Amino acid sequence: MAIMIVRQAANTLQILEYFAERRRPASAAEVADDLGWPRSSTFKLLGTLATLGYLYEPQGRGAYYPSLRWLELAEQVAQADPLPPEIQRLVQAVSAETGETTAISAPAGTSAMFVVVKESRHAVRYFAQVGDRVPIHASSAGRALLAQMPAEERQALYRKIDFSSYSATTPMSPERIEADLAEAAARGWHQSNAEYTPDLAGVALPLPVGGRRLSIVVVGPVSRCLERRPEIAAVLGNHVNKLV
Repeated sequence: MAIMIVRQAANTLQILEYFAERRRPASAAEVADDLGWPRSSTFKLLGTLATLGYLYEPQGRGAYYPSLRWLELAEQVAQADPLPPEIQRLVQAVSAETGETTAISAPAGTSAMFVVVKESRHAVRYFAQVGDRVPIHASSAGRALLAQMPAEERQALYRKIDFSSYSATTPMSPERIEADLAEAAARGWHQSNAEYTPDLAGVALPLPVGGRRLSIVVVGPVSRCLERRPEIAAVLGNHVNKLV
């Protein structure tokens, strides 16, 4: 099922990402030119955000910059339902021991979304950041989430999935996914090989912490990680068993 993007919402978030990269004030004309947006709609969007207190003019010359209201809201949200601090320590420890990018994933519709990420220090690595999504059926991180769902819930989710082929190894049917889940249960971990992103291999485990459905995944280049999957799984299992 295709994800519908509400353009106004996407543009608002892109404004925040724009300033996060720019790191200095910008006029509406500069924002419009840099993002390739019509100037009239850009002026209206920035004006709305300024009126609501999300942008201000630190130089007083029509150059906008995000206010601390964004940070205050983010902190309030995080404090209301925080990830346990041991989750952050887990990701740091696993990434340090394996040398590869490590992430915590949570369900997001038909996707698995990264909520914590620690990138590898290798020059050639899996580049990932918080908020990135991968198909829940075509990733080891996603299947480690599916494994925590009742069969009826999985079947309902399968009906929403657009079984597109991303590579020769992408699972293309509910039956194939269920078979993969059974194999993972017998093996003791979930694994992937270029199912969604070319040349990447992953290993994941369910991470049911605090009543949440989470998974932890280690991902890296096939050339470095494919044959190491049992070793990586052992590292993951050792750390996860200490936590749950």
